[in-house]
Amino acid sequence: MARRLTDRQKERIEKIQARRRQRLEERAEATLEDSDDQPLEGRIIARHGANLAVSDSDGRIHLCLSRQNLGHPVCGDRVVWHATSDGHGVVTALQPRSTELSRPDYSGREKPLAANITQLVIVLAPEPEPCEYLIDQYLVAAEKIGVKVLIALNKIDLLDEKQAPLMKQRLALYEEIGYPVVAISAKQIDGLTPLVEQLQGETNILVGQSGVGKSSLIKALLPSLEIQIGRLSEATGLGRHTTSATTCYELPEGGDLIDSPGVRSFRLGAIDPKQLEWGFREFRPYLGHCKFSDCSHQVEPGCALKQAISNGKISQQRFDNCLHIRNNLPK
Repeated sequence: MARRLTDRQKERIEKIQARRRQRLEERAEATLEDSDDQPLEGRIIARHGANLAVSDSDGRIHLCLSRQNLGHPVCGDRVVWHATSDGHGVVTALQPRSTELSRPDYSGREKPLAANITQLVIVLAPEPEPCEYLIDQYLVAAEKIGVKVLIALNKIDLLDEKQAPLMKQRLALYEEIGYPVVAISAKQIDGLTPLVEQLQGETNILVGQSGVGKSSLIKALLPSLEIQIGRLSEATGLGRHTTSATTCYELPEGGDLIDSPGVRSFRLGAIDPKQLEWGFREFRPYLGHCKFSDCSHQVEPGCALKQAISNGKISQQRFDNCLHIRNNLPK
């Protein structure tokens, strides 16, 4: 269980961080004095502490600092940067983000994890058994930030002839409401082809329970992973820190894959009840049509959602999960 920080501890942490930001700003300003003052476009493909690895328009990687007033640059950000005389650079501006994946920090404030992703890939497996409650949280998060969703059932080689159709039936609900589902296995010939096809042209992030095989999948999808890590390490000098940084990798068949331990353990963050209900996409035709405008969808007469359940338009399981999530939102 996470330990709550006292106000004094939070104040001390904030002062320490303020001093660090000031030192970083001084370093960035000193470095910027040596630049050729020509603004360039790039994308952050890795971040470790104050160090940003920026890919330029030709795919070359540069180690950059960022100016303090930028906010919180993250992997995937499109940036304006200036090259310096020693081959490094300074990021001076962030381009607007199309999407942002975040989670609460120690103080409860939303902290960005990655930017400009286009697809959230929810990885499941026969073991550990899929948790529909967790799946629904991922789906709501994806709807909230406005990205595509792909559900990938991994390790299908572990399913026998009786188990496979039962699992397919279990996941059919998500296909019925518009979320594509692919069955994959790294141990079968062409077992990853359905996933690879769906990743093309997207900036992807993999999420899911521990033990579903996310790390193994990433290695299988990126046969050049060690080469890309080595190239990044050589260009930035980050060395062993490269593998612990949030990093954007190029997929060989096209598209990108952003990976970090923080992203893999991502959970639904702050959300209000109305956003939550909207995150269940099949609820939308019925929202606002209850008899009472403040309907809790539990005991009130004339509830449009409950009527939709009776008519077979909404799953009882998804409805129950929505109420459970709502009842556990911070007050």
